[in-house]
Amino acid sequence: MHHHAAPEFRYCPTCGGALELRLIKAGDPERLVCARCGFVFYLDPKVAVGTIIRVDEDRVVLVRRAIEPGYGRWVFPGGYVDRGEHLEEAAKREAREECGLEIELEGLVDVYSYRGRAPIIIVYAGVALGGTLAPDDESFEAGLFDRATVPWDSLAFPSTEAALRQYFAGFPGPTRHPAPGRPSKSFHST
Repeated sequence: MHHHAAPEFRYCPTCGGALELRLIKAGDPERLVCARCGFVFYLDPKVAVGTIIRVDEDRVVLVRRAIEPGYGRWVFPGGYVDRGEHLEEAAKREAREECGLEIELEGLVDVYSYRGRAPIIIVYAGVALGGTLAPDDESFEAGLFDRATVPWDSLAFPSTEAALRQYFAGFPGPTRHPAPGRPSKSFHST
């Protein structure tokens, strides 16, 4: 049976007893269970947020990562959401921290997850309101790219490419931002 237990967790956070993998319910993955007190240590996913930030009609912001994972590769500004932090506030905070821009969110591009990987990535479309474009200590550089100049072969993550392609193709919905230079789509049944 496959499981996504992280071997770095060895002790119960409740009593300090040893954690061991056990099958609790048929069909579920094995879970970390305390051999002493029976506490079940559920490994929750990590939630990350990113924003494709438009600075004019054609160009969006990408930063080149100076940290792993994705070292030296390009991504839109983003990072992990703190426990208890509102998603939209996290997106704005990450934009401010990673590229120096104050932004307004315009809509949800999509949500991405991958089998065997901890992060769930929530990607917004946004527009720059102010600030000065500059990389932080987690990035080598920050730049502006249109669809033709995006470094498609040097993007950091599968979700980076998927979200950018979706963004530039335009994505439907009354509150979502259409691709630059393209009218917004409306829902039609065929």
